Amino acid sequence: MTTSEQRGWRVVLSHSWVKPLLVVVVSLVVGWFILRFIGKISWSDVGEAVTSISIAELLALLGLLLLRQVLNSAPIHLFTPGLGVRRAVMSDLSANLAGTITPPPGDVVVRVAQFKTWGINPVDGMAGATLNMLIFYGARFAAPALGALVFCLHAFNGGRVVTGVVCLAIAVAIIGLLVAVLRSDAVAEKLAKRAAEAAKIVGAKVDEDRWVAAVKDFRERIGRRLQRGLGVAIGFMLLAIVVDALILLAAVRFVGLGPDAAPWPVVVGSMLLAYPLTILPAFGLGVMDAVVIASVTDVISVDHESALVGAAMVWRTVTIFGTLALGTLAMAWWRIGVGRAATRPAR
Repeated sequence: MTTSEQRGWRVVLSHSWVKPLLVVVVSLVVGWFILRFIGKISWSDVGEAVTSISIAELLALLGLLLLRQVLNSAPIHLFTPGLGVRRAVMSDLSANLAGTITPPPGDVVVRVAQFKTWGINPVDGMAGATLNMLIFYGARFAAPALGALVFCLHAFNGGRVVTGVVCLAIAVAIIGLLVAVLRSDAVAEKLAKRAAEAAKIVGAKVDEDRWVAAVKDFRERIGRRLQRGLGVAIGFMLLAIVVDALILLAAVRFVGLGPDAAPWPVVVGSMLLAYPLTILPAFGLGVMDAVVIASVTDVISVDHESALVGAAMVWRTVTIFGTLALGTLAMAWWRIGVGRAATRPAR
């Protein structure tokens, strides 16, 4: 490859849209290969399953999606004084949209701008958003434990129980570390120094003192609020994940798979057990879907595999594009509010 060709490739790869596109393509290809090992899929049946969704059923799925977003944004509302539920949902949806279509730190820029227009200290707001993210990581790994319990309502499975226990241990470690940091200056300082050292190992330029100061400031701002609302916040986040699984279950029912063909404990349990895979790029698109479908078809008839693929496609369409659509509406609503405030005569 010539120098000019290499330069051309660098220019192409430097565009902000290239990396997300490559992630999606690779995820879908990996998912497709996994599905190829499960069984024979009739893509015409998949298409028929997807197109069988009615407008009323689509609206029901969007309603569940909106409920998920309200529950998902609860920690920001709990840990950011003066934000409120409506603004917390708007902030979450807008940040998701910005993070999807713009390069980093587009989501942070949007959140900070919104906090300022709402009269909220951006530092307090970003502390709440950061805590929301950390709690989601804990809930993400706690979900398989719940999934194992749900799955066992259909039939006991030792492997799934072990998976749930291991993931629960990871969740406890994440939340335990968070609590330790927010309760002790010494732990916070030690963790910040180790994180800075790790960043230096991979070549990042890090000011260790600034990292320590930032962690201590975060602890001071959020510590007391965390002690009062940690359990509630984790509960809300787990409920949001359960609603996500219910969206998939509803899609399974809407494509024509009834309780006898696809028992709800199997579908919901499989989804919750696979939820840590959302840590992968594009929320585990392709890979997680294939794992969930493989888990369900391991119990029910493989003849329903095409319908399950169709249901997974409906779930992904609603949860990805539906969330982006809601984010567009939230961003527009916020901008209209800002415009009205700017034209309103001062008192």
